[in-house]
Amino acid sequence: MSTNEDATLQPVASAPPTAAPGSPGERDRLAPGDATVIGLLLVSAFVVILNETIMGVALPRLMADLGITAATGQWLTTGFMLTMAVVIPATGFIMQRFQLRQVFVAAMGLFSLGTAIAAVAPGFGVLLVGRIVQASGTAVMMPLLMTTALTLVPAASRGRTMGMISVVISVAPAIGPTISGIILNSLSWRWMFIIVLPIALLALGAGAWKVRNVTTPRPARLDVLSLALSAVGFGGLIYGLSSIGESASGHAPVAPWIPVLVGVASLATFVVRQLRLTRTSTPLMDLRVFANRSFTVSTIVLVTSFMGLFGTLIVLPIFLQTVLQLGSLETGLLLLPGGAVMGILSPIVGRLFDRFGPRPLVTPGAVLVSGALWLLTTLHPGTPAGMVVVVHTILSVGLAFMFTPLFTSALGSLRAELYAHGSATVGTVQQLAGAAGTALFVTVLSTRSADSLAAGTDALHAVADGVQAAFLWGGIISLVALGLSLLVRRPPVVPGPRTPVH
Repeated sequence: MSTNEDATLQPVASAPPTAAPGSPGERDRLAPGDATVIGLLLVSAFVVILNETIMGVALPRLMADLGITAATGQWLTTGFMLTMAVVIPATGFIMQRFQLRQVFVAAMGLFSLGTAIAAVAPGFGVLLVGRIVQASGTAVMMPLLMTTALTLVPAASRGRTMGMISVVISVAPAIGPTISGIILNSLSWRWMFIIVLPIALLALGAGAWKVRNVTTPRPARLDVLSLALSAVGFGGLIYGLSSIGESASGHAPVAPWIPVLVGVASLATFVVRQLRLTRTSTPLMDLRVFANRSFTVSTIVLVTSFMGLFGTLIVLPIFLQTVLQLGSLETGLLLLPGGAVMGILSPIVGRLFDRFGPRPLVTPGAVLVSGALWLLTTLHPGTPAGMVVVVHTILSVGLAFMFTPLFTSALGSLRAELYAHGSATVGTVQQLAGAAGTALFVTVLSTRSADSLAAGTDALHAVADGVQAAFLWGGIISLVALGLSLLVRRPPVVPGPRTPVH
């Protein structure tokens, strides 16, 4: 597909209404059995990803019920992210080595077990164990969904499928706080797990029955040193970035630069080892994916977008609850329209991608995201709650126009043997971007608020100053995404036989 075709919105010819067996029109359609597999994976992934952000609103209740500090309670989210960062790099090996049904049952089994542990946890320690077990299953589910979709869905119709995957990746975390707020308004925190458990068990049973093996495992050796380096590297970075906000408030148990430095050094060693293993053996994470221009550019824009998304998910509730003095339920409901709009638009954007390619969608989306973040720099104690809803919805519309094309362009440009590694790479950088965005926004908010308090500003206006400063940095980062969006192109169609079903 040429650049001019992207830029001028020339539709890609659609398949004729009828097609002879084996014709291009038939090959562009997803088989009914394959659609069932992807549908089950989509529902299961939505359930598990939803839990990544569900604990934020519950923190005050947990502090009171379990007698813990905010710094301790934050580990329920930080520990979840750390586990994700450690497990995701290994998913490329896992999906190459084992059958699809085996991996699905193990992932949903772990998630269900972790949910059950959390639901009956007598104290903080057991609750944290439950969250870690949950995260172990969650980390596998998202790359599993992406790899399966790339394997089964013909290139000409991948956009609409990736649109549904974008709902899972972006909307599930966005509405997590809303669902948490609704539950906590009338029930205890345990019900966040009690409600999810039967849904997870139902998905596990349906998947064990209906999910078929659509990939062919091949012998692969697990490099233990690479696994250790990735665990220390990605885990150190996530922990260090996540604790920067605590450090700015004076509560971090370890100076953030120590785990960040250890993480960077371990990752540098990890990269060198993966490049060496690529020539002689099987790497844990095949970094040849970055040799593909479409993958690299799209992934970089995704990183900046996820920084904005996760930073906003942290800062907006702080503004609504601390500055506008709203409750957790009201806060969750005010953020719901944005999440709902993103969920509605993502499949539509997927269909538009199949016709027009990525750039006519990504660049306007980047404009909307940037404009919304700059509008959020004007928030103050007198800002109407309705304006926050409108701007957050604009931000969500922009992100919806970016996520689906970027995921599809990045992963659809790879050869079939790199699908699992590409999915693992995107999942890993998503976690890093979320941690980096959260760290940046919270650190700027904390330091600016402290400076304003020291200058004699009252607490309400000091927090508002911090919120404005945080979104100012978000606006600056959004300009980088806007510039890079002009480089996104439709990936070339990579030929390759679809793997037979076993």
